Amino acid sequence: MTIAPRYAVPLVVVILTAACWLIPLWRWALVLMVPVLLLTFWDFFQNRHALRRNYPFIARVRWLFEDMRPYLRAYVVEGDREGRPFTVEERSLVYARAKGEIDSHPMGTELDVYSDEYEWLGHSIAPNEKAPKNWRVKIGGEECTQPYESALLNISAMSFGSLSANAIQALNKGAAIGGFAHDTGEGSISPYHRMHGGDLIWELGSGYFGCRHKDGSFDPVLFAEQAQTDQVKMVEIKLSQGAKPGHGGVLPGPKVTPEIAETRKVEVGQDCLSPAAHSAFSTPIELLEWVAQLRELSGGKPAGMKLCVGQPHEVMALVKAMLETGITPDFIVVDGAEGGTGAAPQELTDNVGMPLREGLALMRNALVGANLKDRIRLGASGKIHSGAGMARAFALGADWCNAARGFMFALGCVQSMKCHTGACPTGVATQSEWRQRGLVVEDKAERVARFQKETLKALREIVVAMGYDSPWDLNQHDMYQRIDSAKAGPLDEIYEFLKPGELIADPESTQYARAWRVARAETFRRVF
Repeated sequence: MTIAPRYAVPLVVVILTAACWLIPLWRWALVLMVPVLLLTFWDFFQNRHALRRNYPFIARVRWLFEDMRPYLRAYVVEGDREGRPFTVEERSLVYARAKGEIDSHPMGTELDVYSDEYEWLGHSIAPNEKAPKNWRVKIGGEECTQPYESALLNISAMSFGSLSANAIQALNKGAAIGGFAHDTGEGSISPYHRMHGGDLIWELGSGYFGCRHKDGSFDPVLFAEQAQTDQVKMVEIKLSQGAKPGHGGVLPGPKVTPEIAETRKVEVGQDCLSPAAHSAFSTPIELLEWVAQLRELSGGKPAGMKLCVGQPHEVMALVKAMLETGITPDFIVVDGAEGGTGAAPQELTDNVGMPLREGLALMRNALVGANLKDRIRLGASGKIHSGAGMARAFALGADWCNAARGFMFALGCVQSMKCHTGACPTGVATQSEWRQRGLVVEDKAERVARFQKETLKALREIVVAMGYDSPWDLNQHDMYQRIDSAKAGPLDEIYEFLKPGELIADPESTQYARAWRVARAETFRRVF
């Protein structure tokens, strides 16, 4: 006769509890067995969960392993080149550089060089050891009275509220130590961004946090008050982001503390809405006019935009608006669909948005093809965490790079995948005070600065190996991609890269003919 688990488990627990009671030497175990007995009978009689009803108590082990799964995979199961979104090897590289430890690798590459996971940058027989030790890029056109000399690797957009107060402080202090910029994210400029004086890029999302009227519309007076302070170096309009392009968001009322409410200029305890679309503009021309207004209100500082590229015709519409109005942004940051630091709907994260390589190439082609690239600097963001990743972005047309998760790893992030729960174990992505306590600002700020410095050092080593004077000398023919196990070639033989003015002179001969044909400066919609 067999006993169903539904009856067997409670029976075993009862017998063990009774044994602990009857045998004097075992009575100390009642401290464990009585709670187990109570849980077992609770599971046995409840009617909400089938597994717990059929397998009392032991069914709970399933949830225990579900909670531990990310940690078990990361520390026990995964190999060096496994794990997503960042592999053990990629995270280890950031940790080593942030701590100042050895970042070398023994015994050669572990990549299969005859598979599509291997791509390479062509080195030179005559390396250029005389290349400068440091580079900076000037951002700001003729309309700017306060252009910004930017580092080549800056902290990408991450808001206070998504990140903890200690994390924001450590990032900004690290930026101040290393002389690079810290993007505020759309959550506006908090007191923690101000504490250590690091350069700020103020990001404006559709909620206009920190510079909004009570109805959520843009307030130019509040904007000017903050944008004209010395610490703010550039202003960035967030059109979309890689993790959830075309999607808004809500910070629930219970999470809107007095501190966050003051920072964002919203009501305490009320839902804080980021609409999917901006209210300050609705057409390409209106967007550019707003860029010009922000530049003026900020006192002549660089004003630009960030987007994850979606529809090619919208990019072409923006280019046509630049040509018609003569207004150009000082910079455009392309955020790849592989980017993302916080929570986002699964379907958008996995299925919407153009990856960085394709998005950056498209934006570069649009600007070069319209003879606008010399007036607009291109930033690149999306899973960049190494000198090699930066070099690839420069080869595709970037002028500088931003990183988010790389700097999170430098802060101590262990990729526990708890960012959206508030239960981040390292105090990076949480508002819990006791969890934040583990993140020591002074220690982590040094690591942030060291990671940025060592990554730029790695970029220089690549530039030297390729025989160039600067990363801006890298081009599409320097980067090789494998097509299959028997064939590989430089990017300019795989993808089309436009020549200066080609979109204006002969758009029909390019791969963007249809997008150019249906694009209009007066609307983001296709016009057939």
